[in-house]
Amino acid sequence: MGHYLLTILIFLPAIGVIPLLLARNRDSVRWTALVTTIVTFAVSLLLFFTFDWHMGSHYGYAEDGSGGTVQMVQRVDWIKSLNVQYLVGIDGLSFPLVILSTFICLLACIASWNIPKMTKGYFALFLLLETGILGVFLSLDFFLFYVFFEVSLLPMYFLIGIWGGPRKEYAAIKFFLYTLVGSIGLLIVLIGTYLYSKQIIPGGTFDLVKLAQPEFQAKLAPLIGGMAGTVAKTFFLLLMLGFLIKVPAVPFHTWLPDAHVEAPTPISMILAAILLKMGGYGIFRVAYPLFPEAGKHLWLIIAVIGVVSIIYGALCAMAQTDFKKLVAYSSVSHMGFVTLGAAMMTEASVNGAQFMMIAHGITSAAMFFVVGVIYDRAHHRELSRFGGLANTMPVYTGFSTVACFANLGLPGLCGFVGEVMVLLGAFGAAKGDSILIAGGFATRTQIYTLAIISCFGVVLTAGYMLWTIQRVFFGPEKSEYKDFPEVSSREITVLTPLTIMAILLGVLPAFFFFAFSEQTVSAMFKLLRAVA
Repeated sequence: MGHYLLTILIFLPAIGVIPLLLARNRDSVRWTALVTTIVTFAVSLLLFFTFDWHMGSHYGYAEDGSGGTVQMVQRVDWIKSLNVQYLVGIDGLSFPLVILSTFICLLACIASWNIPKMTKGYFALFLLLETGILGVFLSLDFFLFYVFFEVSLLPMYFLIGIWGGPRKEYAAIKFFLYTLVGSIGLLIVLIGTYLYSKQIIPGGTFDLVKLAQPEFQAKLAPLIGGMAGTVAKTFFLLLMLGFLIKVPAVPFHTWLPDAHVEAPTPISMILAAILLKMGGYGIFRVAYPLFPEAGKHLWLIIAVIGVVSIIYGALCAMAQTDFKKLVAYSSVSHMGFVTLGAAMMTEASVNGAQFMMIAHGITSAAMFFVVGVIYDRAHHRELSRFGGLANTMPVYTGFSTVACFANLGLPGLCGFVGEVMVLLGAFGAAKGDSILIAGGFATRTQIYTLAIISCFGVVLTAGYMLWTIQRVFFGPEKSEYKDFPEVSSREITVLTPLTIMAILLGVLPAFFFFAFSEQTVSAMFKLLRAVA
């Protein structure tokens, strides 16, 4: 079963759509969707037993006996004329994101229990979205990666456009067009790398792991005028455009607040916790391994985008009066640390960026659900109209406070570890730990300046989150909220595992994350140094 486990995992939600469409009433539809997400999550947990914890030390395939980090590989010829393969595998980059995806989709399914209209269509699209997400994180063929990347767009477009708020059509179209523009960049690079690979490998290849190998890079360099030449830099920037739109980073972020505000709560959970991570994952799986030299030369552009996202996102969050928009801009700020971590090119910063994606997945899902809980009762999200909820809803206040503190990066909770590691990696880069300093691509002054500015993002985040807690939960109790019911058992079922994971990731990050990510990141850096 281990050989086919990844394929089963990818397509299990899509298979669950069949009995769901045959269900005759709303309860049957909901239970079918829930059982499908539970089984998918259970299958993903089997990876803990099939994953080789003593993986190899270089970025390659474990199956070829050379000690590679990528394992459980399944490859089948798909489009033979183009040498396209159904090629899936897993390593330390994708493992945590796969577990996060099945975990959040299960909780989002429970959060979707009270969706009022067109339940069958909603849950069918929901399960197809989960298949698209898992396909992105497990694909190792560039063509297959692109297919799943696009497949995930369509369900999200309809889930926002049909079940969203008053401006749902505008938000859905904006989300779709922004992401589609980024996908054009991926398509151009996909075609370009394939055509160049045909001059090196008979028939060409879309194999992302093979394209990243030093021997392939050495043969490719003369064909494109050097790995730091115009072609390589253009390809790298096109890839980064596609992935930074998805992250999203400033100035490509404007679709995110609209999409979040209009999306129903469960879809906001998936959008923030998982879909944004597809951009971060693409940076580490595709952009840097395929064009590492271009990444080194263009590091300053990427780092500045990351720092601006951190500060600008935090300032915009501080200015919001809508609770959900505040959390949306908070996501822009936090994902800026992922971009900064990638640009700094130290093992600490990249490990921190990887951890930040998982930590933000937990905290953002919790925050958006917290907003959804109070919106279901108050039917508004205006921060100025709340107050004194700690007296009316103490259990809800407890869960919300943990989510807010995790979001602001309080030590002992998950948000702290990722931010600190990225900042440690940035300051470490200035001391010479980075490939950038060693290769003469950056100066210590440049890196120190960016690292110090990004530190202010932590202070700003603490400011707007504490102010939000004060405005919503404390102060005099308002009479209009005195009769609000406490969180229901269904809502507690969603919030409890998120709260537990926020604490466990903060207290035991090595056990719950770095045990399977560090080796792959180390292997990636060996690869980056090998092509220097």
